Amino acid sequence: MFNPLSLINYRQNRRWFYPLISLVVALSLAIATPIAAKAFDLRDLIVPGIQVIQLTRMSDKQEVQLGRQINEQIGREFRISRNSDLIKYVEEIGQGLVPYSERPELEYTFQVVDDDSINAFATAGGFIYVNTGLLKAADNEAEVAGVMAHEIAHVTGKHVLKQMREAVIAGGLANAAGLDRNTVVALGVEFGVRRPRSRSHEYEADRLGLEMVVKAGYAPSGMIRFFQKLLGGRSVPGILSTHPDTQDRIDALNLAIEEAGINPNQGNGLDGYAYKARIQKLLQ
Repeated sequence: MFNPLSLINYRQNRRWFYPLISLVVALSLAIATPIAAKAFDLRDLIVPGIQVIQLTRMSDKQEVQLGRQINEQIGREFRISRNSDLIKYVEEIGQGLVPYSERPELEYTFQVVDDDSINAFATAGGFIYVNTGLLKAADNEAEVAGVMAHEIAHVTGKHVLKQMREAVIAGGLANAAGLDRNTVVALGVEFGVRRPRSRSHEYEADRLGLEMVVKAGYAPSGMIRFFQKLLGGRSVPGILSTHPDTQDRIDALNLAIEEAGINPNQGNGLDGYAYKARIQKLLQ
């Protein structure tokens, strides 16, 4: 959990520190956790004549394939819910947002993590995860849609892939032979679940997420109110602890809504009573 008192030092050191420390942690995970061998050859991603793995240039098919392998490892580390009705509900929200994303043609997979911590995250290839703790903490569907739109935007921006590539370059691991599959999958888990994304990535995900919820017909106030509510808690939940400058991001969202002339409370998903009743029934 990030200590708010160390925010100044965190901002100063994060640019160079996190790619390196994430790489070390991910490599240790790869060594400690064997992964069953499957066909995924990163040599296909190398641009001839350039000894750099172009993770950000892989095709959608390759990205989805990588996402599936990262998902297999996440399934070993987290308790993925088998509640089909709950998963269906989350999928309905997610698939309702996808057509308004910047990559609507990508194959998205929405999953629920059986965990009471308030969190959601995304990896490569359209894999989005929402904790049951977040579903319980939300007051209405618009709040859940706002969080999910933010995570979808991380996928459309290829933010995990970009950070993986930066870590590979910083660690000096890029070469003509490519990377070990275990290392790549471990990096995907590390950056998708545990490591903070860059400030620019967070602002981009907020902006694109806001556009998605508005176009999908949700009230944009849900996205903002959920962040505000979490900031007012006694401790910073996981979904915010890895995301810097949360209040600044809230201010930016409010400004964007104001400049667009949008009524923040106009739209669907604000019926808190209906939402709470549905979630309570689904979680029984």
